[in-house]
Amino acid sequence: MTETTDLTQHASGRYPLLFAPQRWEWGGMDAQFSDRLPPDELITNIHLVGFADELVVLCRDARDHWFLPGGTREPAEGIESCLTRELREEAGARMLTAPAWIGAHRCVTDRPTPYRPWQPHPEKAWLWGWAEVVVDSAPTNPDDGEEVVEVRAVPLAEACELLTRGREPWWAELVTFAAEQRAAH
Repeated sequence: MTETTDLTQHASGRYPLLFAPQRWEWGGMDAQFSDRLPPDELITNIHLVGFADELVVLCRDARDHWFLPGGTREPAEGIESCLTRELREEAGARMLTAPAWIGAHRCVTDRPTPYRPWQPHPEKAWLWGWAEVVVDSAPTNPDDGEEVVEVRAVPLAEACELLTRGREPWWAELVTFAAEQRAAH
């Protein structure tokens, strides 16, 4: 058994909801989180648990939905370029440290076509990481994105509560896992 497998089993035991198979009906996807990183060509979405000192940066959209900044890669866009762009668009933030990747949801969709024409299909991955960030401007809110109406840096417990309000409880485990990985860094 490799060290990575030992770490995965240890983390999956502490975060059973995060590591459990999931069905994301909104995207017609079956998803499974792993702390093993997928190949770059499968990564379609990148999201970040941004830490501003000891607080977690969250965004709220016009539907009153709290979320972690991040989003969909554009054609030929690199992972860190996507993350830099999405942080600015959704949170008015920038990274102070390089992102540390904690894992990804590997997804398989039952939809007949990819979400965007340049994306892999039917398999893809959502990459999750953490970094130190600073919120130093307003979100740019491009026309083709969510309308962010508020950006807030909150304590970990409040971030867990806001992210799971009306949503799956694995979100709290994801943010807690990121905070644990940050503390061990």
